[in-house]
Amino acid sequence: MTRNSLRLRLIAGGAATIVVALAIAGVALILLFERHVARTLADDLDVHLKQLLAGMDVGADGKLELLRPPVDPRFAEPLSGLYWQIADDRGDLMRSRSLWDTVLKLPEDTPSPGEVHRHQTAGPAGAQVLVTERLVTLKIKDQPVSVRVAVAVDLSRIATARNAFAADLAIALTILGSILALATVVQVTLGLRPLDVLRRGVAEIRAGQRRHLASTVPLEVKPLVDEVNALLEAREQDIERSRNRAADLAHGLKTPLAALSADGERLRGKGEVTLAADIESAVEVMRRHVDRELARARLRGQASVGRRVTTAVTPLARSLVATLSRTAEGAAIDYDIRGSVDTSAPFDRTDLAEVLGNLLDNATRHARSRVRVGLSAGAAATTICVEDDGPGIPPELRSSALGRGIRLDERKEGSGLGLAIVQDVLEAYGWSLELDQSDLGGLRACCHADGVPCKGRTTGKDEQ
Repeated sequence: MTRNSLRLRLIAGGAATIVVALAIAGVALILLFERHVARTLADDLDVHLKQLLAGMDVGADGKLELLRPPVDPRFAEPLSGLYWQIADDRGDLMRSRSLWDTVLKLPEDTPSPGEVHRHQTAGPAGAQVLVTERLVTLKIKDQPVSVRVAVAVDLSRIATARNAFAADLAIALTILGSILALATVVQVTLGLRPLDVLRRGVAEIRAGQRRHLASTVPLEVKPLVDEVNALLEAREQDIERSRNRAADLAHGLKTPLAALSADGERLRGKGEVTLAADIESAVEVMRRHVDRELARARLRGQASVGRRVTTAVTPLARSLVATLSRTAEGAAIDYDIRGSVDTSAPFDRTDLAEVLGNLLDNATRHARSRVRVGLSAGAAATTICVEDDGPGIPPELRSSALGRGIRLDERKEGSGLGLAIVQDVLEAYGWSLELDQSDLGGLRACCHADGVPCKGRTTGKDEQ
């Protein structure tokens, strides 16, 4: 996938959204957990504070006593993180063993009697502690005495619990993020599947396997499919009109060409041989141009129809050879057709006849005595080669020979459009024409599918 990939953009956007959402959720969960732990600790401090108040008494000497200390053993362990302290306004002080030699420094505020206050202050070893305190008033020897009862817990417990929770949460969110990312990939893949179906459908239309896109698609894609099908319909209609106009033009030109040809015959009969030859040559060039345009119009029409056809090559080659053998030039040529009778090519019969006919005609006009048609049906594709024993074409001129209207031998009749017509037909079917030296001594013209190398001399049973 590249940077311009829609799938990559959707997956990247989904992954970024998942990361941001999980990060926000993680921070929020950690804060909520921290608040929950703080509330739990505060509730525990309230319980310990009530135990202190319930166990507190005044001795016979008027001093405060703690008859029932809190049951939590951490109060007896030095610097355990859980502390209590009782002090009155006379200077008497009691504290838990866990405070060791430290005194909790309570704020200067004076709570109302019965009111519970909470503070954060410095505790033993400089640690921050959460303090819950309550002010009570006792009568000792008929004198009111204010007593501040405080319970504290080390806040590092909250940080420890928060960090442990964050570590566990990070693992859980990573697993969840991976699952969500996988789900995003699956969702994007399934969501883009209709576009992949459209791509394959368009490829099948281009390959001639179908004419229109299937209409059984999701509602969101159906408008696009309808527009593409409408465009294909309009294209077919335009091409059909173009074919008809080309055919009308070509047929309209045939009558004047026939008249010119007749004029040439009359001039030849009157002894104007040079003028007659010039007229006949011009008529032949114009006729080949007309034939070429008709062939191209037919090819465009077949491409728009989008049908897959095959044609047996050997029977068609025999038919063309039989026709050429009746001509003055062909009567002196020995035609050799090599290859299996079952060999076929993915061409319409008329188009394949256009290709073979032009190649055979070209070979017949330049051959001395022999023309060979080689057919090969390999695992990749069929190749068709037409060879002759004529003078051939030098390597440096072969590319020029494929140009439109190029005639390398001006002594031979023709318009120079035969190979150009062959190329037009082959290109319409995704094939190529390759010129090479034949082992017969002349030219070897090989037709093969694009991407399939042209094979060497084809051997096999003669089908002459």
